[in-house]
Amino acid sequence: TDWKDRRLWVTVAPIVAITFPAAAQACPWYRYRLPFGAVVSVLALMLGEWINRYLNFWGWTYFPVNFCFPSNLIPGAIVLDVVLMLSSSVTVML
Repeated sequence: TDWKDRRLWVTVAPIVAITFPAAAQACPWYRYRLPFGAVVSVLALMLGEWINRYLNFWGWTYFPVNFCFPSNLIPGAIVLDVVLMLSSSVTVML
């Protein structure tokens, strides 16, 4: 890897913070109409982050913890699940 790869979190982190929980939510919603897939996916990311830090893996070492730690994704995942639950539709017209 190049030294420039470590600076990609500035553009990648916000995009992944939106698309990953939404993509993980799509499967349980489409098949079972369960509105909690985004929170479950973020909790799985938190477990992975804990295992990564606890076992001293170097994969997420170069990223700042306050931007890549999945606990920052929990409020957005809760909002995504609540809007999906209240609207009963994947597309919401505001």
